[in-house]
Amino acid sequence: MAQITSVSELRDVSPNDWAYESLRNLVERYGCIVGYPDRTYRGTRALSRWEFAAGLNACLNTMERLIQEGVSILREDIDKLKRLAQEFETELAVLGTRVDNLENRVAFLEDHQFSTTTKLSGEVIFSIAGATGGEPDTDDAQIVFNNRVRLNFTTSFTGQDALITGLQAYNFNSRTGGGSSIGEVLFPNDSSILSDPMTKLSYEPQFPGFNPQTLSQGCGNNSVCLYKLLYLFPVVNNLKVFIAPLAETTDAFPTIVPFASEGQGAVSRFASVNPVLRVSGGTSQTGLATAAGFIFTPDPKVDFRALYASVNAALPDNEGFPGTPLGAGLFNGSYVAATQLTLKPTSTLDIGLNYSFSYHQINILATNLAGSSTGVLGGLPLTTPVNIHAVGATLTWRFSSFAHFTTYGSYFFVDQAGSGGSAYTQLSSWMAGLYFPDALKKGNTAGLLFGQPQYRTTAGNGATRRTANIDSLATPYQIEAYYNFKVTDNISVTPGGFVIFNPEGDSENSTTGVGVLRTTFTF
Repeated sequence: MAQITSVSELRDVSPNDWAYESLRNLVERYGCIVGYPDRTYRGTRALSRWEFAAGLNACLNTMERLIQEGVSILREDIDKLKRLAQEFETELAVLGTRVDNLENRVAFLEDHQFSTTTKLSGEVIFSIAGATGGEPDTDDAQIVFNNRVRLNFTTSFTGQDALITGLQAYNFNSRTGGGSSIGEVLFPNDSSILSDPMTKLSYEPQFPGFNPQTLSQGCGNNSVCLYKLLYLFPVVNNLKVFIAPLAETTDAFPTIVPFASEGQGAVSRFASVNPVLRVSGGTSQTGLATAAGFIFTPDPKVDFRALYASVNAALPDNEGFPGTPLGAGLFNGSYVAATQLTLKPTSTLDIGLNYSFSYHQINILATNLAGSSTGVLGGLPLTTPVNIHAVGATLTWRFSSFAHFTTYGSYFFVDQAGSGGSAYTQLSSWMAGLYFPDALKKGNTAGLLFGQPQYRTTAGNGATRRTANIDSLATPYQIEAYYNFKVTDNISVTPGGFVIFNPEGDSENSTTGVGVLRTTFTF
C-alpha cells in the first residue's frame, strides 16, 4: 500500500459531503490515510461508509501517536474528529474501534500537548571533565562538574513558519566572567582574555559568564538568559527568509559533520563544526549576532543560504574600546556576511562550500578555537581593526551502514583594516574522521577523528606568527574519540576525550589530554 497526501488523490471519492472536506483537511495536515497503489479504494460506491470509517480510524490512531511524540494537534481538528466519530459510530464499531473511547483520546490529546501552536523541547547536559598538560610549571586543572540547560519554544502561526525562542542557563565561567576555565588554568599565557583555548568543550559557551559587547560580566552562574530568537517564514516556493535578533550561524547553515551535536556528538569544540561557521561569534552559544538571510532550495540536491549578521546591532552609540569594543548598530562595528552552498549529488554524499567576509573593530578572529583567535594579527595592539576572508569545505560520505567518513578544511585571510597599516596573517585548520552509527548497539553512536586545530601559517607587514607568549612555534594536532550510549530514548551518556600535541602552537607546552563524561537529557 502506498502513502498518499490528500483525499483528492483518491479518484473514486466524491467531495460533495461535509465529511469528505473534514477528512481531507485532517489527511493533508497529518498525513494519516492510506490507499491502494492505484490511489483508489475500489469500493462498490464512490467511497463506502466502511472505507471512509477505515480512513477515519487511521487518523484517530495517527493523531494519538503524533501527540505522544510531542506534535501539537489543533483544537478545531479534535472537534472534527468528534463529529466524524459520531456520524460513523456504527461503522467504526464494526471495525473494532470503540467509539466510547474517543472522549478519553481527546482528553489525552488535550492534557499532553503544551500548546496548540507552540512545541516545547529541551536539553539538559551534566558533565564531568578533567585535563592534564598545558604550559610548563602549571598545575593540572581540578576536575569540574558543569551543566547547561536549554528550553526551546517553536511556534507556528501558519503551519509553514516558525518562531524559535530559546532560554539557556549554565555554570561555565572564565577570567573575564569572574572565574576560570580549564584552558585558562592550563594555558595562563597562551590562552587569552576572551577564553578561547584549544581545550574548549563542544557545549561550552564561547564567552562564558561575560558579555563581549561591553566586556562586562553577563549571563552565567546558572542565570536564565535568552540565547536564541529567530523567525523563519516562506516567501515563495523554494525560498524562505529568516530574521533573528539573537542567533548562531549554525541556526541557518547545515553543519554536515555527523558528530556536530553538542549533546550527543564530539566533546571538543574543534571537532564539531567547520571553523568558517564560527567567524564573528557565529556559534557563540550565547546568541551574540543579530542576523537576517534567506534559504533557497531550487532542487532537493541543492541548497544555497546567505546571511548578514551584526554583533552589536542593539547598541546605539559606538564608544570604541573598551566601552563597546565590537562596535554599535547594524553597520558600525563587527559584522559578518556569509554564504553556504550545500550539494547532495547522491543519497550518500553531502558537500558544503563556505565563504564569509567579516570585519572586527578590534584584533580578534572570534572563532574561539585557539588562543591566537585574540590578537590574531600577532604583535599588533588589541585595538587594531581587521578584515577577514574565510573559505571552507565540508564533506560527509556515508559509504556503508557501518561507518561514515567526514572531513573539513578551512583557510582564513586576515588583513589590517583601515589606513593604519597593511599587516596580514593566514590561518588553516582541517579535520578527518569516522562516524559510526548504531555502534555496537542500535541507537548508539561513536566518533574517531584527527586533525589540525587553527594555526597561523604565515604573517607579514608588521604582524608575526610567533608572539611574545609563544616560546617555540609548532603545528598543533588533535586526536579525539567518543562513544554515545543511549540509556533510554531521552537519556544518553557519552564518555570521550581528546589529546592535543603542541597545544596552542607551542612545542614547549606539554601534550594536553582532556577527558569528559557527559550525560544528556532531551525532551
